[in-house]
Amino acid sequence: MNRQWLVWVGVSLAFVAPGVGVSSQASGKACRPGLAGDQADPACQASGISPRASAAQPDDLRPLLKQYCVTCHNSRTKTGGLELESPDPLHVQTDPELWEKVVKKVRAGMMPPTGMPAPAADVRKGFVSALESRLDRVAAQTPNPGRPLVHRLNRAEYANAIRDLLALDIDPATLLPADDSSSGFDNIADVLGVSPVLLESYLSAADRIAALAVGNPKLPPTGDVYRVRQDASQSRHVEGLPLGTVGGFAIERTLPLDGEYQFQVRLFRTNLGTMRGLEQPHQLEISVDGVRIHLAGFGGDKDVTASSANPTLTGDEIDERFTVRVPLKAGRRSIAVAFLEKTSAYNTRRLQSYVRSSADTIDFSGFPHIDQFIITGPFNPTGSGDTPSRRRIFVCHPQSSTAAKHAAAAGAQAASRRSSPEVDASEVGCARRILSPLARRAYRGDVTAPDVQTLLDFFARGRAESNSFEGGIEMALRRLLASPKFVFRVEREPVQLAAGTAYRIGDLELASRLSFFLWSSIPDEELLREAERGSLKSPAVLEQQVRRMLADPKSQTLVSNFAGQWLHLRNLRTKVPNSFQFPDFDDDLRRAMVAEVELFFRSVIDEDRNVLDLMTADYTFINERLARHYGIRNVYGSQMRRVALTDDARRGLLGKGALLMVTSHAHRTSPVLRGKWVLENIIGVAPAPPPDEVPALSDEEHPNKPRSGREVLEQHRANQVCASCHRVLDPIGLALENYDAVGAWRTRDGGTLGEPIDASGQLVDGTKVDGVVALRQALVREPQMFVRTMTEKLLTYAVGRGLTASDMAVVRKIVRGAEPKQYRFSALVLGVVNSAPFQMRAKASEPPARVASRAGL
Repeated sequence: MNRQWLVWVGVSLAFVAPGVGVSSQASGKACRPGLAGDQADPACQASGISPRASAAQPDDLRPLLKQYCVTCHNSRTKTGGLELESPDPLHVQTDPELWEKVVKKVRAGMMPPTGMPAPAADVRKGFVSALESRLDRVAAQTPNPGRPLVHRLNRAEYANAIRDLLALDIDPATLLPADDSSSGFDNIADVLGVSPVLLESYLSAADRIAALAVGNPKLPPTGDVYRVRQDASQSRHVEGLPLGTVGGFAIERTLPLDGEYQFQVRLFRTNLGTMRGLEQPHQLEISVDGVRIHLAGFGGDKDVTASSANPTLTGDEIDERFTVRVPLKAGRRSIAVAFLEKTSAYNTRRLQSYVRSSADTIDFSGFPHIDQFIITGPFNPTGSGDTPSRRRIFVCHPQSSTAAKHAAAAGAQAASRRSSPEVDASEVGCARRILSPLARRAYRGDVTAPDVQTLLDFFARGRAESNSFEGGIEMALRRLLASPKFVFRVEREPVQLAAGTAYRIGDLELASRLSFFLWSSIPDEELLREAERGSLKSPAVLEQQVRRMLADPKSQTLVSNFAGQWLHLRNLRTKVPNSFQFPDFDDDLRRAMVAEVELFFRSVIDEDRNVLDLMTADYTFINERLARHYGIRNVYGSQMRRVALTDDARRGLLGKGALLMVTSHAHRTSPVLRGKWVLENIIGVAPAPPPDEVPALSDEEHPNKPRSGREVLEQHRANQVCASCHRVLDPIGLALENYDAVGAWRTRDGGTLGEPIDASGQLVDGTKVDGVVALRQALVREPQMFVRTMTEKLLTYAVGRGLTASDMAVVRKIVRGAEPKQYRFSALVLGVVNSAPFQMRAKASEPPARVASRAGL
């Protein structure tokens, strides 16, 4: 069936390509911006496109270009691939990409470069302001909101949509391949491609999810293996686990059926195959929803003696003690495994132990560690149970199912009718009642009578094949979840508009954009209802919905998806510092670092703070493990909590260990990576990639004399090809050198006997810095710079495409609009939502068939 279904999906995709048909909600209202002396078109005003600001021209900028720029950027040298001798700044519309690049470089102080004649600060600011004004006027006269491609749901969006549609939590990593990224995010339509293998994955995922949601009693037992990272310490209490335990971990898992489930625990063994921690007796417990279901002891004289004789057999025998099979009800369950805490007394070793309890992979003494936790089932299922997904799906039950309870009284004829594979009218009516609202939510309101009939056809087929009503519903769900209208976000174009015309999207499309922006998921019932009424055209209603959605827990995706990718926080899970140089670093610290940044960003959303607080806030979130790493006293326990900072070095994003670590190498800091991260994510300027012939940094030329990062970079800058970029990157990264490769504060490079850290330098704009505090002050001296960068990232994430020169005027308008509102987070979000790129799109300039062909559909 899957092969035929794959062909159907491929054919269907050709008909959902953009440009085919007219959405019932699309306004089809073309945007005609006002010219000089004209009134702006209402469609433009509603979408945030302002008319021409002023007809007055600023002073001529050509003398400034000739004096400070053309020396290097002329038609002969074209330094950096940029030529400014012939382009006329009076006619920026001829090459807006060029002039937007000039604006960014000059505004950041990167041009003219250090050592070259440069204009005074007020002249530089006036130059940038005049150029931006011209670019903004051109953008207002010829609005270009862009035209996103067909947008496939990425893994995170797919999982969130399943959760909100079926009340079922899934792990998308086990069902779908990883998504590609572009422009810093993995929700960019350009790279969310389609292949036969990917379509097969979506079909398999639909099969599995439908069976789990319905509770198919024929589901075979499956096993899931959960592994504990080798660098995780298991000698302390883990947040979320019962008090009185140490180590271990907890998972949330959906059990599909009522039945028996088997739990198995495998303990860590050293590189020599010996189980660790047997010299002392210990107890391990397994609990479900906080209730202990198994307790097993191990260790002590008998086990350690047996292990000395045969470590393999002894280890296998001990692992068998942690195997148990228990009956459990279907549904979402919190399953935990941990060791019982024995005592808080200090150990008797003379040498101080490392903070990380698993630092030595050869030593078999010390604390035991869990290596794997295996859950297998269901065995001997007794029913589908009462799960949130079944309650969400089965809003009714057919009369034939109710009548089955009275089979004895109804007689043989009724029993014969119930056993027939034919679908009776009551079942069809109930199936329609179940599938219609599900289709409406899954298709984001764009559901038609033929859509529902298709699902009913699949229901009838599944009903006949399984001889059960629930089997038919499962088949219909498989069709629903594999439908192109669910997997792809398609915005249909009005046929009456000319190609290239900008128009306002319909309310249903706007609701979909809004929910995927703020929730990475499908619209909820309230948002859909407002869209169907056409109420989202009202600015007041739209703002009310935005604020409601920001207050909803589902907006946590702005932290995990948006901030996690913007700040490179996701990369931390793959960072493994060198264990010899950083033996105390463990996974407990890694998870605390991630939680610190996530809670910090979340506080800005929840409290609707000025986004500049991300750079300057005097508070953070830590637990005992992270406080010890930062040198903050009087913080105890595994729970993350908000604390006031007394050390200016830890303020804002620049003081967060996670971001300092993610911009370092495994064995040392990297001023280059840190400088690049600040340039791209704080200043908003991407450095040019290094030429192929430039050698990599090397600190191995003098093995007998370890060199500081500053010395290595000074030698590297001796190469003139390298110097142009490193003059920009290095001062920023060197200002952060007081933080080591795992974000701990230090005053010497190379340990207590190393060279004192020199964090001084001069930024490209001439500002002198001597560490992180001075660097932060320099970065927030012009608040609009950081706000503008964050707005660019938000807009990119919201519209699902990379920004172009025509979008920069929109970014500047959002920033200007947020200034009187103290740059509050909600002001930026509302600015994005009310912008032309978010509320409008341009009609395709080529036939739909060609669009589908180029997209491989």
